[in-house]
Amino acid sequence: MKLLVRNLARTTTEEQVTALFEEYGTVQWCNLVMDKATGGSKGFGFVEMPKAGEAKAAVKNLNAREVDGNKIRVKKAEDKKE
Repeated sequence: MKLLVRNLARTTTEEQVTALFEEYGTVQWCNLVMDKATGGSKGFGFVEMPKAGEAKAAVKNLNAREVDGNKIRVKKAEDKKE
């Protein structure tokens, strides 16, 4: 299940996000969206968790959790419309 993680602090790393989600299960990959101009994080990213039950537990427990001073938002990512 692909999850959207929003409202991340610009200083939060992919490693930190991966570690947060690994508390709830296997993380296939984590990808923060980077600003091409500055090279810094845009404050959101995606996490892929192969097991739906683990992903749902992560959403339930991590949504609205404070990370690096920001209250993050976690939800199932919507499929991109072509």
